[in-house]
Amino acid sequence: MSTDTQAVRPAQGTEDSGYEELAAIFRPTFSKIAERAVDREQRRDLPYQEVGWLKDLGFGALRVPKVWGGHGASITDLFRLLIELAEADSNLPQLLRGHFAFTESRLSDVDHEAREVWARRIAGGELIGNASSELGNTSLADRNTTLTRDGDRWLLNGTKYYSTGTLFADWASVGGVRAEELVSVVVRTDAPGVERIDDWDGFGQRLTGSGTTRFTDVEIDPAQIYRWSDREPSHVTAFFQLVLLASLAGIGRAVLRDATGFVRPRTRSYAQAAATLPKDDPQVQQVVGELSALAFAAESTVIAAAAHTGAAADAGWRDEHDQQLVDRAEVAAYDAQVAVIDLVLRATTRLFEVGGASSTSEQRRLDRHWRNARTLANHNPVIYKARLVGDWLLNDVPPSTAWRRAREEADGTVPGRDSELVDASPPSR
Repeated sequence: MSTDTQAVRPAQGTEDSGYEELAAIFRPTFSKIAERAVDREQRRDLPYQEVGWLKDLGFGALRVPKVWGGHGASITDLFRLLIELAEADSNLPQLLRGHFAFTESRLSDVDHEAREVWARRIAGGELIGNASSELGNTSLADRNTTLTRDGDRWLLNGTKYYSTGTLFADWASVGGVRAEELVSVVVRTDAPGVERIDDWDGFGQRLTGSGTTRFTDVEIDPAQIYRWSDREPSHVTAFFQLVLLASLAGIGRAVLRDATGFVRPRTRSYAQAAATLPKDDPQVQQVVGELSALAFAAESTVIAAAAHTGAAADAGWRDEHDQQLVDRAEVAAYDAQVAVIDLVLRATTRLFEVGGASSTSEQRRLDRHWRNARTLANHNPVIYKARLVGDWLLNDVPPSTAWRRAREEADGTVPGRDSELVDASPPSR
């Protein structure tokens, strides 16, 4: 197996990686995905076919270096593509969130041989879902999912919720406890004892498969057991948040698309209007212009934050952990979170100013944009993030302090460590 870091490293965040050439591979499929987005919403039709299309194009291997069979995309280009995909259907980037975060973790694995093994699996089309969160937890250490030894076997038992993407995945990354030690395991979703249930009942992002996954005496390969990181936090924490923000930015673009698509052919106007046709009405034009500005600002903010995450990722790939880069990436992600949520929620409401009651027709499902944006905004609540940024600016308290403290509290319950296990990134729903 190749271990030449320079030969196989992913594209760096600051390079000109030929985005338009890369995007051209996927845009026809994004258009196909968009065609049935309203119909899928109406029927609650999970996008298995659409995920299959993306797998066939190697979308899940965007960050995998070309020498290992991937596209070798930079993080910035990855997020630009996620925004375009979210414009087509915001469910798709979120359901792939765990997959891309897992990929990032493995690409910066200190074990270079394991790094290549997973990179080639992902390049072969395998997808990884996320099954970390449980209902009713009081802390990171409060996990009811357990990994126990049965003779020569390790068995996984427990129930997870917010298992985003796992319905569509070949593997699931699962957080649990082994002898009071926090671990993460990777398990085949078709393994005996794994049960995936489509019971996500949120009013938005209804097609992400974010429901329950049950594990009953699931045998785990010891090679797929990872302990929680003893290293400093990595760029993956910021990465997790940015996928949600890319989904939001894509919704902003979809709002603008649907607003113009609604107004252009419209002939019905009002006695108070300044023009016969809505598209010529200066007030309607103003609303559409505002929607354009909101979408532009949201997208630009996500891409700017992604550049900081890319810089931290590049250092991790070189095995040169840089805490300052990681902190800056987290701060940028939290700054973006505070800004983008407000921008996109404003756009999803302002959208309805371009038309009358007909804009609320269930046939159009324009309400899905607000519902989806509101649901995305509620992940990792924004109310905590502005304070973290303020504490960093005023008191030099790194935003990663909360994660580090939580790990230390969890580690306080742990009597020992197994040195043969490699690190795993913190789970996030």
